[in-house]
Amino acid sequence: MQLERRRVIASGIAALVLMTTTYPALSWSGERASRSQLLAQFKNTHDFRQQLQVAKRIAALHDRGVLPPLIGWLHQEDRHLRANAAFIFASLGDRRGFDAIQTILDDRSYRLEGQGVVSIEHFEGASFSVEAQIAADRWYAANLLGDLKDPRSVAMLLSLLNDKDLKYDVPWALGKLGDRRAIAPLIQTVADGDPTMRVFSIAALQTLGAKDALPALHGLLTDNGISRIGKRVTVADTAKTAIAELESLRSVPSNLSR
Repeated sequence: MQLERRRVIASGIAALVLMTTTYPALSWSGERASRSQLLAQFKNTHDFRQQLQVAKRIAALHDRGVLPPLIGWLHQEDRHLRANAAFIFASLGDRRGFDAIQTILDDRSYRLEGQGVVSIEHFEGASFSVEAQIAADRWYAANLLGDLKDPRSVAMLLSLLNDKDLKYDVPWALGKLGDRRAIAPLIQTVADGDPTMRVFSIAALQTLGAKDALPALHGLLTDNGISRIGKRVTVADTAKTAIAELESLRSVPSNLSR
């Protein structure tokens, strides 16, 4: 069981790295793509990373007329493609987008192999597993909530702070979201028993410019726990870096800090 959990974490983190890699936007010979062109591009792009770039361009049109042709995509079997469609709906304020993302986050049902799970055959002979696919699908949905920059995402993400599959990813998404309502719950998580979670939560608080977290961070300066994911940094070093940045914010004149 522990080996399988390590495989899932390795697969999911690798999927997150791929998801956040910048891919060149698809274009139409340098011309501004029309709504119909972008919709056709979205439907014909099957790599979820490239499709997300198209989804962001569609959302930037601020045109709810794009939604009717995409309704069927909210039921795509591939949850990464479904999440991309949901991103468009949610970006345009349509509740169906948030509902579709929530469904993916709650969905632990059996599924066939889809996108988002990086090959992990080099991990002790591991091959595809449903558990890894479920984790990758849920990771992707959680990260899109951070990209949405919508206040409605906050409650959805905060409800996942103790989720065993998503707990490391949620602080990162909350940092991207930039909503200060996440600060108090994140301050609580810097006392989590898992040093990886402490490191990720500190980084999110730093991103949020959370000066309220300084007392809690000072209490971690002797914490030698080491993150097991990403850079193998200690909690103390992460806290020290965050404190330096947050304390520098104090010296910024109030009329410049708004």
